[in-house]
Amino acid sequence: MRGPDVPAKALDARALAALAANPGCRRRAILDGAGVDKTALASALGSPSAFGQSQFALTRGNAFEARVKADGGAELLRLVRRHLDPGAEPLDRAAVPDLSATGPEGRTARTALALREAGEAGGWVLLDHPMLALPVAGSPAFLEPDAVVVHPDGSWTVVEIKSFPMLDGSADPAKVGAAARQAAVYVLALEEVAARLDPAPRVRHDVLLVCPKDFSNLPTAAAVDVRKQRAVTARQLARLTRIQDIADTLPEGTCFAPGLPAEQLAEAVEAVPAAYAPECLSACELAFHCRQRSRAADEVTQLGRAVRAELGGLATVADVLSAARGDSGDPDDPAVAALRRAAALRAEALAVQGAVCP
Repeated sequence: MRGPDVPAKALDARALAALAANPGCRRRAILDGAGVDKTALASALGSPSAFGQSQFALTRGNAFEARVKADGGAELLRLVRRHLDPGAEPLDRAAVPDLSATGPEGRTARTALALREAGEAGGWVLLDHPMLALPVAGSPAFLEPDAVVVHPDGSWTVVEIKSFPMLDGSADPAKVGAAARQAAVYVLALEEVAARLDPAPRVRHDVLLVCPKDFSNLPTAAAVDVRKQRAVTARQLARLTRIQDIADTLPEGTCFAPGLPAEQLAEAVEAVPAAYAPECLSACELAFHCRQRSRAADEVTQLGRAVRAELGGLATVADVLSAARGDSGDPDDPAVAALRRAAALRAEALAVQGAVCP
């Protein structure tokens, strides 16, 4: 589907968190499942995306992560012990196993082995960029957290390292929320590994978020409870339609290769239903294309999921306006009745304003 000579773009936790936030979007599910580069696809469609990090932000983030993990992760493990496990044995030395292997499947197996050996050996163990697998819509997604720490008691902690600052001990709530959703995906993947061990180790639901302190490049950290995000993500991922089921509904030969003509690409993309909402603009590379199509079709989804849910069976803006004017719609429909009441109140308010300010 992505083209015979186009390499697959691997799913990451950020993409999975966005996919779980919009489980009804079959378009994103099939594109992510097929490994399609949505950034290149959006550009080929004529709706380039502004979504993603700048090269400067990536460079700064990599430099900060390297500093946090310097000296065998001594500073990182100190933060883990301070914020999550102050009663654990002192950090004399931590093991850092070699996780190198061939391909994502090999790295996943090597990570699972290292986690099992860490639990048997005891003590502190730092897994730097382990590889985890999580079943998504019938296919495995390979994920690479920044780090996983094994505590002396055998429990596991996910570590998220971000380059946005913590000012006076707190960070931007929106960015912390995004990091928590991403970490929740890693927690789910770790639970898949733990379930295959006997006895199953405890995967901690308090993850460690490491960020620069104030305006410096010194690391600081905070524990973030991701139980809510984990539960929501697990429920949403379970609702995803299997990728094979979506693929079976597509015309024979459907292809999303960016090198194809724009008209052919648009036809292929439109063959898969989307579930656009304004929230997609901060999470999906195809959001501008889907917004354009949603506006062209006059769909109420362009107004947001909350508004769409309140409008019931009214699928277009024209239907909404017609129902509000009383030209169409069932008067017994709660949505229609609410629209007509709102229209009457608006007309009354405008009449009063006109009388006061001729």
